[in-house]
Amino acid sequence: MNDCSALPPNWEVRSSRTYNKTYYFNRETKESRWDPPTGETPSRMRASHILAKHRDSRNPKSWKGVEITRSEEEAYEKIADIRQAIEDNELDFGDIALEESDCSSAKRKGDLGWFEEGKMQPAFEAAVKALQVGELSQEVKSDSGIHIILRTG
Repeated sequence: MNDCSALPPNWEVRSSRTYNKTYYFNRETKESRWDPPTGETPSRMRASHILAKHRDSRNPKSWKGVEITRSEEEAYEKIADIRQAIEDNELDFGDIALEESDCSSAKRKGDLGWFEEGKMQPAFEAAVKALQVGELSQEVKSDSGIHIILRTG
């Protein structure tokens, strides 16, 4: 058995029956990894989003299999309208993400889960970092399309 004394807090060594090797598991965040964790804690954040792709997005297809034909301006308008309805308490963020988002995270009501700094597109990550937990962003443009982001952690 591996010596766990050198592991950062909340980490433990576990054994994978499937791959017949050890891995590391964080009891607090539920993260698992093959490589040993370091003592450094990367900046982590959590967010949900609603994405409106447009025909010039890097992948102009919805997770629903639909080809996207709207213009960038139409995507901005769609997201601005959704944002306003959320702000006016006419729509629930998760419910409208499920219906309207072009990202597959829509299945989880827009939840992207926890992610580390450097894992998302720069414009998206910068917008998340600028938000307080519970705060809703203005419209954010990335290579994927136009987003509204709700910081959740």
